[in-house]
Amino acid sequence: MNLAENFREGLRSVNANLLRSILTATIVAFGIMSLVGILTAIDGIQNSVNDSLSELGVNTFNISSKENRSQRRSGVVEKSYPQLKYKEIKEFEENYFYPSTMLISATVTQIAEVKRLSKKTNPNVWVAGGNDEYVTLNGLYIDKGRNFSNLDLQYGTNVIIIGHQILKDLYDENEEAIGTNLNFLGGKYRVIGVLEKKGMSNRNYDNSIVMPLLTAKRAGGNRQLSYTITIGISDQTKIDQAMGEATGIMRKIRRDRLGDPNSFDIEQSMSLSERMAEVTGVLRVGGFTVGFVTLLGASIALMNIMMVSVTERTREVGVRKAIGATPLRIRQQFIVEAIVVCLIGGFFGIILGILIGNLVASLMGITNVVIPWIWMLFGVVICVLVGLISGYYPAYKASKLHPIDSLRFE
Repeated sequence: MNLAENFREGLRSVNANLLRSILTATIVAFGIMSLVGILTAIDGIQNSVNDSLSELGVNTFNISSKENRSQRRSGVVEKSYPQLKYKEIKEFEENYFYPSTMLISATVTQIAEVKRLSKKTNPNVWVAGGNDEYVTLNGLYIDKGRNFSNLDLQYGTNVIIIGHQILKDLYDENEEAIGTNLNFLGGKYRVIGVLEKKGMSNRNYDNSIVMPLLTAKRAGGNRQLSYTITIGISDQTKIDQAMGEATGIMRKIRRDRLGDPNSFDIEQSMSLSERMAEVTGVLRVGGFTVGFVTLLGASIALMNIMMVSVTERTREVGVRKAIGATPLRIRQQFIVEAIVVCLIGGFFGIILGILIGNLVASLMGITNVVIPWIWMLFGVVICVLVGLISGYYPAYKASKLHPIDSLRFE
């Protein structure tokens, strides 16, 4: 009996014990479904995030003023460094030519009270200045209106982009905000854009106002604003090179002496892709754990069924041995039967896993359909391994049966 005949015999055995085989295959199917489903959903989420961030420069680093602690250590007062100035920021912007996306921002105040006609907000509005990349690199979107133009940035016009909460507090429903004026910090500013609702994050962008950087400098009066440069690099492998070039330019602008430490802070932000990798890594471990536990139960059930099958077919094994079947062929027969049951369950489990994984991703607003070929192949391999492990001992036991004793079995 060759391997093909063993496979056909496995199918006949499955058909002969259809209900039992279906129940066992169903257990395997649920194990594979949980494994492939979770991993498919994770891949869908990760692909969507990577696609969305590919144009933004998901790997960023920041240049900011060095924190001056003015502390005394071992009798020596730590050196303090002057803050980054507006002219230094602009000089850096003009001289940094590395392919990147650059955001320059500064916080004016976090306790502004904004007024319009008879309405006003609570004195907790966050006002910031930024360039035309402020919206993009902060993961924001303009719902109505426009972004800052080159003229706005160059001449510091009194224009602003407001958050969703500001719109809600100062305007009636369906009232147009674009083109209207708001009063705060002793000035009047014209609304040119409204941000989409962001929700809770590390900063409350919904309750914020953004103005051109030069406008923010004037709004701050005589106060020295704390400027931050955020540079986004699309190619993660080149982040060190980009940081090195930025460090050299800023040291030259700040006139840092050779051998002295930087008079500014430059640090790489943890990229969004790395954060997503951490989250998806945890989810994958959870998926593997759920799938492993389910498949462990399926393998035990399958081994039990194969042991029963060996007992029921003792006379059949004796007949086959009597007509020349070797122990190897007997082992092959029962192992192939176990693998066939697992493959049938695995096939339906993979299909259900793909459907459920994409359904979960779609419920999270992700429209891309993911066909996880790698996980499908992985699922098939797992099915074969489960069948092989579960079927080996029953097959070994069957191959050791004595022909005469088997023929006498009732």
